[in-house]
Amino acid sequence: MDEQALRDLIGEVQRDRLSRRRFVQVMFGLGLSAPIAGHLLAAAGLAQTRPAGPAPARRGGGGPLRLLYWQAPTILNPHLSVGVKDFAGARIFYEPLADFDPEGNLVPFLAAELPSLQNGGVARDGTWVVWNLKKGVQWHDGRPFTADDVIFTWEFAADPAAAATSISAYKDLDRVEKLGEHSVKVVFKQPTPFWSEPFCGGGGLVIPKHVFSAYRGARSREAPANLKPVGTGPYRYVDFRAGDTVRAEMNPAYHVANRPSFDTLEMKGGGEAVSAARAVLQTGEYDFAWNVQVEDDVLKRLEQGGKGRVLVTPSSAPEFIQVNFTDPLKEVDGERSSVKAPHPFLTDPSVRTALGLVVDRATIQEQIYGRLGQLTANFLNLPRRFQSSNLKWEFSVDRANQALDAAGWKRGADGVRARDGRRLKLLFQTSINTPRQKTQAIIKQAAAKAGIDIELKAVVASVFFSSDPANPDTASHFYADLQMYSLFMGRPDPQRFMESFASWEISARENKWSLGNRSRWRNEDYDRLWRASERELDPVKRAALFIRMNDMVVREGVVIPLLIRNEATAVSHKLRGIDITPWGSNLWNLASWSREA
Repeated sequence: MDEQALRDLIGEVQRDRLSRRRFVQVMFGLGLSAPIAGHLLAAAGLAQTRPAGPAPARRGGGGPLRLLYWQAPTILNPHLSVGVKDFAGARIFYEPLADFDPEGNLVPFLAAELPSLQNGGVARDGTWVVWNLKKGVQWHDGRPFTADDVIFTWEFAADPAAAATSISAYKDLDRVEKLGEHSVKVVFKQPTPFWSEPFCGGGGLVIPKHVFSAYRGARSREAPANLKPVGTGPYRYVDFRAGDTVRAEMNPAYHVANRPSFDTLEMKGGGEAVSAARAVLQTGEYDFAWNVQVEDDVLKRLEQGGKGRVLVTPSSAPEFIQVNFTDPLKEVDGERSSVKAPHPFLTDPSVRTALGLVVDRATIQEQIYGRLGQLTANFLNLPRRFQSSNLKWEFSVDRANQALDAAGWKRGADGVRARDGRRLKLLFQTSINTPRQKTQAIIKQAAAKAGIDIELKAVVASVFFSSDPANPDTASHFYADLQMYSLFMGRPDPQRFMESFASWEISARENKWSLGNRSRWRNEDYDRLWRASERELDPVKRAALFIRMNDMVVREGVVIPLLIRNEATAVSHKLRGIDITPWGSNLWNLASWSREA
């Protein structure tokens, strides 16, 4: 389809002669994903601005809302959060300028309207965007929300000394200009295809200047509000016990009429996924349980309890094994897993090839995940436009043995291979979670047949996904040879998702282990591809760059994709308004939730 034909189609939508749904279907048929189609309409001033879920009839009166997250939040500052559970805790209190619905469309929250080419809010060359802010919004302490808060959020997150986990969304901004008390101009250092990343979605939650201004840079983790949030959201802080419980109450001054519905909110953390699912589906003790990562047959039995249902929704999260390219046992300058100490044998391509071949994905999907997982050979799977068709996964112990034989890895008397005095003995870690422990066991058994000895380690989820720079058992420290978890994109664009393999993103002591490249893999060709994608405005050329990046990290054995994790959420039969999105927190539209009488 040429440019004029595309403009004609958009014109049909503008004149109400073609529905948004039909437009998305036509674009999908041409290989464009629903989020990309949504961005085309947004650029033409046709952004979807529907309320995020059915509006409650009135504010309050809904009683308590009880949420269960078996990974408990440890911090409530969204820019210092590590893992979904921390972002979810922060999302109760904080809001972005706009967020992404399940189709990838932008939905305004603190923005008065969405920028577009049509309303003059977006530069045609992708170098700036203007956000007009909603007036009359108050922070939970009664102070007004203004442009100064948006500018401060950028300054806070972009400061390297703060070691913000959201820094990648802000570091490439040239400046944020104040155009008025309720208007800002975001200026990029270069043409930016995905202009709706800063201040949008999970990494875009705006924090108050008057609360955090004294805690910038190196003092970022000293702010009392990291644990006692002051936001603009539908619920305001009552109490927080890190690793346990978040308590909140209705915000009577919330800036959307008739919302929220519930009087109080409790997010209970800890425990494990089976108990969380049972507490909603069977006992009805809770209204909502996040990420019930449990074998499908167990969930089906629990659903017979009659109290709730399991929502199975598409996810952007691959479940994958991460390979450490550095030595977790060697300490250099007081740091383990240092780039100064290459791994003694995982830098050997034949070993990484063998590891990929001993992963029995079909058995893992069939016996453990069922409807909750889809097999994939790719790390990048959504939006579909960025999904590679070049890769295939294979399970073959015979081929793994052949690869190791050819590389000179010989079996010892105990069956474990060795070369140059180094034995193929690995430590494989993940979080405590029944499907993950079963997956570990399947891989360990097959690896043994190839002469690879794997020791298994399971870490409590609240520790494994913690942001604590002093805890050696976190995924970001990666003091093991292999580790397994899933990673959500958080936005319908892979720019930041794929940056986790860039050389400048290496997780290390100097950045308090806050950056995304935990494998510590470095490749100049990959870095060049990522840099090119950052500037490429042609959507077809840009997609091709991401496909090449995906193929590189999989073929190089940096990651071993297992499957796409469909999201499973346990929900009370009476809970209404939930609209799970693959691009961010389950709680993105929390203000719209209500309970059936």
